[in-house]
Amino acid sequence: MVDQSLAKKPIIPKGAANLIGLVIALLVIFGFFCWKLPNSFPTARNIETLARQTCIVSLVALGMTYVIISGAIDLSVGSILAFVTMVIAALLIKGYNPWIAALGGLLAGALCGFINGALVTSLKVGPFIVTLGSLLIVRGVAKWVGNEQSLYPPKTWLNSLLATLDDSEKWKLLPVGVYITILCAIAMGLMLKYTRFGRHVVAIGSNEQAARLCGVPINWTYIKIFTLTGLFAGLGGIMLFSRLTVGDPTVAVGFELDAIAAVVIGGASLAGGEGNIAGSILGAMIMTTIRAGGSQMGLHQYVQEILTGTIIVVAVALDRVRVRLQQRS
Repeated sequence: MVDQSLAKKPIIPKGAANLIGLVIALLVIFGFFCWKLPNSFPTARNIETLARQTCIVSLVALGMTYVIISGAIDLSVGSILAFVTMVIAALLIKGYNPWIAALGGLLAGALCGFINGALVTSLKVGPFIVTLGSLLIVRGVAKWVGNEQSLYPPKTWLNSLLATLDDSEKWKLLPVGVYITILCAIAMGLMLKYTRFGRHVVAIGSNEQAARLCGVPINWTYIKIFTLTGLFAGLGGIMLFSRLTVGDPTVAVGFELDAIAAVVIGGASLAGGEGNIAGSILGAMIMTTIRAGGSQMGLHQYVQEILTGTIIVVAVALDRVRVRLQQRS
């Protein structure tokens, strides 16, 4: 006689099944573009380009994963990216060491996140409203830093973080920024799964009231979540500066939607309490592959925007269906 509890147990855990599905989807999408663009898409140079393009959205998605798992949202990350590029450029122009400029960018991003968290917890206003306001405020401050102009600092090693590798650097296989992103993803994944802070994030997203009754410091955890998100937006800003080589207050408009889409495609629930870092990275890779393939096929910008918007709507719709099915079961 078969034990009923064992009979109902899935052969493949839900989280693993979701990741397998994402890997298959990525391979299918990549294979389609390889078929359509056999001379350019499957090349080593293009794969390196895809890796570089995925870095920025992946870094922002790392922090956004924590926010969404907690049941919140952060709409300000695109503006933080632009602000960080301006801070770095301004510091370099003033003659500061590149390490100081990079640290200044990180601190600027973390400060923006900390302010978001402090406002959410102190004013008792929803994260959507607070970060919608900070989206405009931070963008305005970024324009103020450069008097509404881009800043052109001298070249430093920061410019090489996501630069295309020279022939003498091919032994690296990928730019340094890609390896930094991989290490950050591993660290964030381990922190989410094995630390008290990670368990608190999931607990708040699953049931905030129950988490409060269990002694979880709700306000302090939210502040840490938003600060962490700002920190990784700051790191993404450093990588964006590396690609642009200038400080630009107008870049990354709508970038928050790419990060949210990557996290939701990766299996996180907008209702909170569910998500993982590996899924978010795969979601970012899927988004980047579709966008790069569309560009190489010569699709107009408006077609790519429509496609990106459709992906976001479908991802959110699937998330809603998944939540309803879980509630029924």
